[in-house]
Amino acid sequence: MSLTEDVSWKPVAGVAAAQQRALLLQRARDFFAQRNVLEIDTPILGEAAVSDPGIESITTKLAVAPARDFYLQTSPEFYMKRLLAAGFPDIFEIGKVFRDAELGRVHQPEFTLVEWYRLDVELEAIIQEAVDFIGALVDSSISVGTVDRFSYRDAFRHFTDIDPMSTSMEQLLDHLDADRNLRTSMGGSVDACLDLIMATQVAPQFNKDRLTVVQHYPASQAALARLCPDNAAVADRFEVFFGSLELANGYVELTDVAEQRRRCTVDQNERRTNNAPVRPLDEKFMASLESGLPACAGVAVGFDRLLMIHADTNDIRDVRHFPIEIS
Repeated sequence: MSLTEDVSWKPVAGVAAAQQRALLLQRARDFFAQRNVLEIDTPILGEAAVSDPGIESITTKLAVAPARDFYLQTSPEFYMKRLLAAGFPDIFEIGKVFRDAELGRVHQPEFTLVEWYRLDVELEAIIQEAVDFIGALVDSSISVGTVDRFSYRDAFRHFTDIDPMSTSMEQLLDHLDADRNLRTSMGGSVDACLDLIMATQVAPQFNKDRLTVVQHYPASQAALARLCPDNAAVADRFEVFFGSLELANGYVELTDVAEQRRRCTVDQNERRTNNAPVRPLDEKFMASLESGLPACAGVAVGFDRLLMIHADTNDIRDVRHFPIEIS
């Protein structure tokens, strides 16, 4: 038997998938060109990594600097905000990003992300632009004329018997019928329990044929979003789903460097508690916030997932030529 007979070398997705990818990439660039948003290019390999406990970076070494760790970027966000702080106009990027510990039917460690930032834009406007962007790329399988809208709190109350703003950790674990292993894996985190309930009980009940927007996540899940000016218990953060599939995550951005540093410190402490890697803060990003990040809002959209909808498939491998496969 020859080596080629024994090794699977052919691409998983064929020419049709490449043609669809090219079409949607062109549509994305046309969308931003019509709005005078500048395309930029940031590094894939960086000197720092995010602190978010829910996102794991892939670490690597360079022969020219063997004592230091470098990181494949999980998002261009920090670089893009540094550009905005330096005076750049509205910007977007389409590029590869990497996240460890994510592999499955809708996850790959390497994927394509579309991310953009708009100056002086508030929550409703950036939500509408995210919906418009998705509708501009994906053919009529999505009706953007009918979009379901929920606050985070109302989504939980509508689809479960939980009020996420007041239910205790013990009540959440009881709701999950959590065994000892699940209780341990939650690490005492209310937000970890809420994330699990959102993924397994709330989002699966969203309308399967149209978009759902969930906005005003709890302040504890603000990430890099500002708190809502009208209600500090929630953040100006939103997500867009198609059925249960998350497509977009967006914020009206936090510009306060002291608050950002505090949140990153909380992240690091949670990582220590969970015995996860703790990495130094990105001080260049912090310095850009200190110099003055202008008021802005941003969105990140999983491009491969848009391709999945466009191709009418529920498996991300169907739109990737060479997906990572773990036997």
